Amino acid sequence: MVNDKMKNFIVAPAPHAHSGDSVRRNMFLVILALMPAYVVSVIEFGLGALITAAISVIACVGVEWLISRFLLKEKRQTIGDLSAVLTGLLLAFNLPSNIDWWIILIGAIVAIGVGKMSFGGLGQNPFNPALVGRVFLLISFPKQMTTWPLAKGFDSAVMGQALTDANSGATPLSLISQGKIEDLPSLMDSLLGVMGGSLGEVCALALIIGGIFLICTRVITWHIPVSIIVTVAAFAALTALFGGAPKGLDTCHYVAYELLTGGLMLGAFFMATDYVTSPMTAWGKIIFGFGIGFIMMVIRTWGNYPEGMSFAILMMNACVPLLNKFRPKRFGEPKK
Repeated sequence: MVNDKMKNFIVAPAPHAHSGDSVRRNMFLVILALMPAYVVSVIEFGLGALITAAISVIACVGVEWLISRFLLKEKRQTIGDLSAVLTGLLLAFNLPSNIDWWIILIGAIVAIGVGKMSFGGLGQNPFNPALVGRVFLLISFPKQMTTWPLAKGFDSAVMGQALTDANSGATPLSLISQGKIEDLPSLMDSLLGVMGGSLGEVCALALIIGGIFLICTRVITWHIPVSIIVTVAAFAALTALFGGAPKGLDTCHYVAYELLTGGLMLGAFFMATDYVTSPMTAWGKIIFGFGIGFIMMVIRTWGNYPEGMSFAILMMNACVPLLNKFRPKRFGEPKK
């Protein structure tokens, strides 16, 4: 016989909110944690950073609204949970500030339409939607996606000046892969963000501050970020010790550049930790982070692309169902 309490028992996919939390609150906190890095990107890249983020967020929210309104049977709107806003912001963080607006629109359609809503919406998608859109654009428009604007620096930043393709340069990871050590920015510039790259690559310090905020507020746990960072540091150190680092870079500097440049901090704190596409258990998260760090460094060291964070996260997203099978034994469960 079913009582009234059992009638209210609901089984639903992740993310699960407990202790008064909500999906909207957690999404808002992640967006808030991204703001320091976004402010730095606006200072460095000017109007282009504002336009890129605005188009990406508006397009992602609009695509999700249209799909929910006209294609889903339930006609239930989900844009109020801020997940589409966060996807749009993360997609913008993976784009150069001088990219064409229509390319951003295509990325938003793929991220929300293919990477999220085609699987049933939030909680059903096996892959990080923003990275699905980013990888699609990287494969489809490699020239536009790898034409990086030069950072103007804090002293010469002009908010109203948008950067163009004529004022572009290579990212630090590209310079390392090409062996152009003399053109690398200083480690302090890498930490503060005075270098070329996408919106989310410019300031490791701001991303670390945002990541620590998320850990302190218990929006995420330390397992995935720390395991990724430790794996990358260990891989880079071993590579340097066995002669794999570019000439002119000692082990400490090589490890520091691998940690402070590229999409490592953005991916470790904000993208790999996505509730839906990451493992549930602590050990699963550690293995997940190790796999991301290892695959990323393999691509950085021997692949055609100087950066491999997006590919690494998506590949490990596919392993999450397997990692979730390794769960702690239930209390009182007999041994098999």
